Amino acid sequence: MSAPGGAAKSSGTAATCLGTAAQPLGEDDLALIHALQLRPRASWTDLGRALGVDPVTVARRFARLTRQGAAWVGLSPGPRLFEQICAAFVEIDCAPGAAARTAAVLGTHPHLLTLERCAAGHDILATVAAADLTALSRYTLDLLPRVEGVTAVRARIVTHMFAEGGRWRIAALDPDQRTRLTTAPDTRPPRAGHREITGFDRALLAGLAHDGRASYQSLATALGVSLSSARRRLNQLVRLDLLRFRCDFARPLGGWPVAVTFRATAPPAELPEIGHALVRRPEIRNCAAVTGPYNLLLQASLHSVADVPRLEARLAAAHPGLGIADRTVTLRHDKLLGRLLDPYGRSVGVVPPDIWAEPVSMDLT
Repeated sequence: MSAPGGAAKSSGTAATCLGTAAQPLGEDDLALIHALQLRPRASWTDLGRALGVDPVTVARRFARLTRQGAAWVGLSPGPRLFEQICAAFVEIDCAPGAAARTAAVLGTHPHLLTLERCAAGHDILATVAAADLTALSRYTLDLLPRVEGVTAVRARIVTHMFAEGGRWRIAALDPDQRTRLTTAPDTRPPRAGHREITGFDRALLAGLAHDGRASYQSLATALGVSLSSARRRLNQLVRLDLLRFRCDFARPLGGWPVAVTFRATAPPAELPEIGHALVRRPEIRNCAAVTGPYNLLLQASLHSVADVPRLEARLAAAHPGLGIADRTVTLRHDKLLGRLLDPYGRSVGVVPPDIWAEPVSMDLT
């Protein structure tokens, strides 16, 4: 979701995260993160009012979190975008001892949105997206197997995305605070605007991938367009459900160090009902219908490894027709929707997603 040729970029402060002590996020930090999950681009005044602190304090606190790489606002694909593109969960096997080096190379690929190293039969689980099935096929069949260290690639095509990680919320605010930040659903029909993603849109998305709270004026200046043009198209993308914003954070430092992926099978006739029910559970981050030997993939964020069988038991009790075939714990997130992460989950760089780029034109090493 970026301009052509988007490259990794690290801020001078975030890039030093590996050399600094990993401090757990405090209650005030988590409250601000939850507020930004609800309203990623809200004004400091609105955020401060809900949190009971002055706007300057809120702005300063978030500046510290972003400087440390501990929290950031970025992009999330809107539900209508999934109707235009082709996405897949890709399992990648690596040669012995090559997983870390291979993950570093794959992290530079703009089609590879999220990258997890796993405690499972495969070394890497990647979330990949491309403009269409043909482009996804080129990437998974022609490019990925040629990356040094890769020994096998298995792609599970997403046939329907029930929910993606941008909707996941922590529980750090009280009900009154959440109410102040929760806006009523916009039931108006989308304003006129083309749904096709243009070169201008890709450049706009690249800027927002680096800073989801970037002002309209800064985006307009960077793109060489008028303020009204930048504002109008960004708002169109949101109203057309092509674009959403999300606040992410270093989950291991915030109390959610465990990410687990469940592969499950549901009766085809019950799949939509089960999928929509699963996304209402607070632990579930992603849920998608997929191709392959199982037809449902769901990912959850948890407080401990012991929570994995507990969640599985609750899912089985709530949905007797759901059969969990496999569960995989993530050992390390190396990339999260374009953000390069350190071992503590802190952002140390950005590779703006550009799923519309030509896959075969990318470097392999």
